[in-house]
Amino acid sequence: MSIFSENIRLLRGKLGITQRELSEQITITTSRYISYEKGRSKPPVDVLIRISRLFHVSIDLLLSVDLIKYPLDDMLKLPDNRIVLPVVVDQNGNESIEIIPQKASMGYLRGYSDPEYIESLETISLPFLKNGKFRAFPASGDSMPPFKDGSFIIGKYMEGISDLKSGTSYIFVTLNDGITYKRLKAKNKNSITVASDNTFYEPYEIPFEEILEVWQYASGIFPGEFS
Repeated sequence: MSIFSENIRLLRGKLGITQRELSEQITITTSRYISYEKGRSKPPVDVLIRISRLFHVSIDLLLSVDLIKYPLDDMLKLPDNRIVLPVVVDQNGNESIEIIPQKASMGYLRGYSDPEYIESLETISLPFLKNGKFRAFPASGDSMPPFKDGSFIIGKYMEGISDLKSGTSYIFVTLNDGITYKRLKAKNKNSITVASDNTFYEPYEIPFEEILEVWQYASGIFPGEFS
């Protein structure tokens, strides 16, 4: 069986409903749904979206993460109750902030949705950062002063493009640029326009389909602070 088939069997069991009841809720035949649970076939995108919404679990997790290893109570619940990110808590009950390594930031593109990768990262706790999921990303270059090489930018996870505000700084995780820290200039029909605070650099557009994650600037760690 595939990870996906095991996951939907697990989640259906947690809901306490039969295969027939579930298939009716996502408007497909029972035999078709059973083929998904047995791993004989894979759902098309429209059905996958309906399954994701029914279970309130992101498509990324349904397809790629063995959920039996990670209790759903330990995952981040977004405002619509969708489960998307693993939450790490320290011994005092404070949510830990994962630190993406300076020299391995490109590895984040492969591991950002993998709880095992996230659990392998070093963490810090900053109790003054509350009401959200936070993560520390390495800064590079001179495009966003005062951040420079060796700095870390702490971002708060953002659910969607519609929540972004012009003039606010964000960490964008994208297919082409990897991790980039920029200020949002405008939201367009199919893209966003971002700019550096250093006016030497020209604004540019990022297509929506290239955006993997967005984190709003929350705080920073600068070189020498902890030396």
